[in-house]
Amino acid sequence: QVQLVESGGGLVQAGGSLRLSCVASGSIFSIDIMQWYRQAPGKQRELVAGITSGGRLNYADSVKGRFVISRDNAKNTVYLQMDSLKPEDTAVYYCRMVVRTTAANLFQFWGQGTLVTVSS
Repeated sequence: QVQLVESGGGLVQAGGSLRLSCVASGSIFSIDIMQWYRQAPGKQRELVAGITSGGRLNYADSVKGRFVISRDNAKNTVYLQMDSLKPEDTAVYYCRMVVRTTAANLFQFWGQGTLVTVSS
């Protein structure tokens, strides 16, 4: 089994910055995809950013130019640097990883979420 633990959420004023981290632990052979999702109250969960093992990046249009996703493979960790935060970025942020527990077995795992609140 694999566990994901997020950290770094909190309360920040509009225009401020936060850095989220998500660490994976457990039976890990490799991690193919690392992603950040978010879910605002009353809305569906949406993909914010993703990074593949090969370094391919993708971002939601709403965060392009403000958020940067990165990964540290040695630490099984994904980061989300969030700058120029807006009140509409307020949400619970979840990390998701697509993990190989062996070379042939592929599973997805989710973290428990970390709350980001941006005040105006």
